[in-house]
Amino acid sequence: MISKYSVKLKTIVAEHNLTPLHLSKGYDTAVLSRADVNRPALQLTGFYNYFDPKRLQVIGRVESEYLSTLGPEGRRTAYDRFMAYDVAAVVLCHGVKPSKECLEMAEKYDRNVFTTEEDTSDFIANVMGTLHNYLAPRLTTHGVLVEVYGEGVLLMGDSGIGKSETALELIKRGHRLVADDAVEIKRISRDALMGTAPEIIRYYMELRGIGVINVRHIYGVGAVKPEAGIDLVVKMENWVPGKAYDRLGLDSETETILGVELPCVTIPVTPGRNLAVILELAAMNNRQKKMGFNAAEMLAAEHDMAIDSGMF
Repeated sequence: MISKYSVKLKTIVAEHNLTPLHLSKGYDTAVLSRADVNRPALQLTGFYNYFDPKRLQVIGRVESEYLSTLGPEGRRTAYDRFMAYDVAAVVLCHGVKPSKECLEMAEKYDRNVFTTEEDTSDFIANVMGTLHNYLAPRLTTHGVLVEVYGEGVLLMGDSGIGKSETALELIKRGHRLVADDAVEIKRISRDALMGTAPEIIRYYMELRGIGVINVRHIYGVGAVKPEAGIDLVVKMENWVPGKAYDRLGLDSETETILGVELPCVTIPVTPGRNLAVILELAAMNNRQKKMGFNAAEMLAAEHDMAIDSGMF
């Protein structure tokens, strides 16, 4: 997957504790923009159709054993063809010792080469997870993200509707703030979103009449969380007299963000409603639905059974 985002190669090297064997002159500014990796077995035999050199190149035992059968000149030719391409970086797994020919070509073409003691499959799984996280599609939206009973609840609504005040009440009730005002959302998999706050405003909250507060400093580290999955979208709006609001919950509303469809509820706001309690209930109800229990559907089924049996 080619992403419009990128991550510095040195960040991946540090997070996965890779040992450098040769660093290019541009190592400090080198970036990765592909979330996939490549095992260049076919390329080392000379087949370069559909080869993407910008992927992280991972050499495991199979490739190493094949290269050991070629002899010095064969290895030099294989590495010469391979590193003539502008490969992002090469990682040798299982602590494989690089051949002299490998380092010669790395120096000749100024390529980044690393080694790791990790098993090839484990390293690929781990590094792809890291790359997908850094390169995931993302957007920043106006809202508040809180974790309520383990459910990530994204509060959305017009400015001044009471999102921050509701989040503050949830914090006082033992739940955790992830982001206030601006929420950075990343799609970390086909059907999962992760939300966090921009670094500069992380753990800060703006309350009209009070100003800006630091939730972590006032309520402690247990009241905040750096990031959380988004499980439910709550749209807060001023109560409109005469508008038909869902009273049973049989109609499933959804909100699509970055191509991921999320359950959504609309909460009308009016003086006297305890929104924190309502959101706690919404979070618990959403978790029950994911576990296979839907109270509205059960009530409807029992009602139909009662009609069929002649009770009404």
